[in-house]
Amino acid sequence: MTKAAPLAPVFCAIDTIELAYAVRCARAAAAAGFGVKLGKEFFTAHGPAEVRAVLPAGTPLFLDLKFHDIPNTVAGAVRSAAAAMGPMMLTIHAAGGPAMIKAAVAAARESRQRPLILAVTVLTSLDAGDLAAIGVSGDVSALVVRLAKLAQDNGADGVICAATEIEMLRATCGPDFKLVVPGIRPKGAAAGDQKRVMTPGEAFRLGADHLVIGRPITEAASPEAAAQAIARELAEAA
Repeated sequence: MTKAAPLAPVFCAIDTIELAYAVRCARAAAAAGFGVKLGKEFFTAHGPAEVRAVLPAGTPLFLDLKFHDIPNTVAGAVRSAAAAMGPMMLTIHAAGGPAMIKAAVAAARESRQRPLILAVTVLTSLDAGDLAAIGVSGDVSALVVRLAKLAQDNGADGVICAATEIEMLRATCGPDFKLVVPGIRPKGAAAGDQKRVMTPGEAFRLGADHLVIGRPITEAASPEAAAQAIARELAEAA
């Protein structure tokens, strides 16, 4: 088993089933020094072989399949994903509980190139009203902290979190726990269906380790130009 190479600061979320366009966006991301995040939509349409095929050589892969099942099933899924696609980061749901988290981490440690196991806390499309509708009461931020601590205590490497929870999670989980932040929108970009958003520079200044940026790149008239513009924005904010 070896530790994965250093990760890119930004991962481009490519949520499409159009293979040619996914390749174009992946190349645009790689040219800007970004990694690529592929999730359920692309994976379900194309499978493991095409996940690897769309990535330019050496491009870090964030495989966002959000495993959530009984511990044995999740462990098997982590082993299969690590062997077939070699992701540097892989997601599970913290709400799967302690045994499931531990099983995912143990399976990842068996891999030749160990992926980081990141737990999903509260999806960025959800706010307090949405959570109340499914029977979860209380403050969104408090729930995020509770799930993040659950993940950390059971061996996860980090969490996916909203930008507005970065400072709180740094204070709770310490400097070495990875914080990967979606819902990021460059200056001037539309928020879309993301309810808790922030610019790239703001998120890094607060303590994010890695950012996920999707539609501002993939839905741009020129993904290449959009990715380069974000890279410049980050350089200026550094």
